[in-house]
Amino acid sequence: MTGFSASAVGVEVWMAAGYCLTLVGLAYMIDTLARRAAAVSEGGLSGGFTYHSDHDAWKCPQEQWLWPQSFDAHNRVMRYRGTPSVCNACPVKDTCTTSPSGREVQRVVDSWPASEAARFHRGIACVVVVLGLVWPVGTALAGPGGDSLLVLAAAVAAALLLSVPLWSHLLRTTVVIPEGMLHRSLDDAVAEREAATAALIRRRSSYGSDRRESGPEARR
Repeated sequence: MTGFSASAVGVEVWMAAGYCLTLVGLAYMIDTLARRAAAVSEGGLSGGFTYHSDHDAWKCPQEQWLWPQSFDAHNRVMRYRGTPSVCNACPVKDTCTTSPSGREVQRVVDSWPASEAARFHRGIACVVVVLGLVWPVGTALAGPGGDSLLVLAAAVAAALLLSVPLWSHLLRTTVVIPEGMLHRSLDDAVAEREAATAALIRRRSSYGSDRRESGPEARR
């Protein structure tokens, strides 16, 4: 019985094996870049607010708390809002929010890679892994020698083993929603903010100074 001989393996076989493992590395690069982009995006959206998991609440730079207000089941987002009276009296409100209902901060409840964006990019990475298997599998089906089959089988096995973390943990994270928490979609939240703004405008237009300005003397 003869041992393995690298010289008996054709160039195409080595290229197929290298191609397979290279695409696995490319898949991990896609996943890593997507993860970093998501982290940067979440950091920018938080606007300097700090999330405290022990309270399930955010604290703003002015040391005020934003508590859970509603959960968007479709987008898998928890919405937190500050107390309107506190936010409206805040000295930095103009640079924080224009809403009369208090500052809102959102948190994606699914950890990476269970969120929608992560699942999309993770799916692309997994497709790249599958594409990497096409060439070595096709070469193996062409019936090369035993040494070549050993190289191809080793490359495919290594690719599958290395890609296991990419395929796993794609199930959504179980989210514990506090009792009494409102389930509100993005459209409902936008409509609520628009209604609150309209109500504030109506209240302001009812001030005596506004009525005087809109009276007969103001129209002369």
